[in-house]
Amino acid sequence: MTNWDIDTAAEVLLAAEAERRDRGPITDEWPELDLETAYRVQKRLIEKKVAAGEHVIGVKLGLTSRAKQERMGIDSPLTAVLTDGYALAADEPIPLDKLIHPRVEPEIVFVMGKRLAGPGITAATALDAVESVHAGLEVIDSRYIDFKFTLPDVVADNASSSRFVVAGKALSPRDLDLALEACVLSVNGTVVDTATGAAVQGHPAEALALAANALASRGEAIEAGQIVLTGGLTDAVFAHAGDQITAEFSNLGSVVVTAA
Repeated sequence: MTNWDIDTAAEVLLAAEAERRDRGPITDEWPELDLETAYRVQKRLIEKKVAAGEHVIGVKLGLTSRAKQERMGIDSPLTAVLTDGYALAADEPIPLDKLIHPRVEPEIVFVMGKRLAGPGITAATALDAVESVHAGLEVIDSRYIDFKFTLPDVVADNASSSRFVVAGKALSPRDLDLALEACVLSVNGTVVDTATGAAVQGHPAEALALAANALASRGEAIEAGQIVLTGGLTDAVFAHAGDQITAEFSNLGSVVVTAA
């Protein structure tokens, strides 16, 4: 029987990731794992990744769209941490041999020009701190069986973070109406879903403000130069060997990833 604490939970999740082995929710065995404790587990998990040589490069929002919340049975968005170990180059495939059951979702991505520190951040303040906007795809890969978890479970698991790719095309946020920015998600040339930026908290800048204010409550901020994944615009699609998954945006261009 496992004696659960913050270190143990972080080690269990890191081992599941490294060994490509999913498991039941930690809350089944550690019902005392609440949201505050889960964020402490997430922080310890990232500290261990950094100690192993990775570098923190940004922030992501999870479960920000209604589609994701409905599918997961969860009604609260969350924050997680991006490291360079999650980043894919533009032509780099999804490494299926290193993942458990990856899914892919389209994202509107911000690169920060200024430090953004809450509390009291509004969407307008948040957007003013953005240097550029990009198309992106995130590969999520829960360490839990069938992506079934409670909110504390997924927070501890760093919001199912796995891989992501950001398109090279960069636009100023002041040149776009991001709530109306349309996205078409295709798998092997077949359209599987569509959405606009409004799917993410009504506007991606609202998600960015939410992240800054949530991080402030834990004494953290979004730093200049960091990448922010604002949340999946649509439900995520499974990535199978040979699949080519494309997100085509109305102004941000296209981003493509292949599973191999």
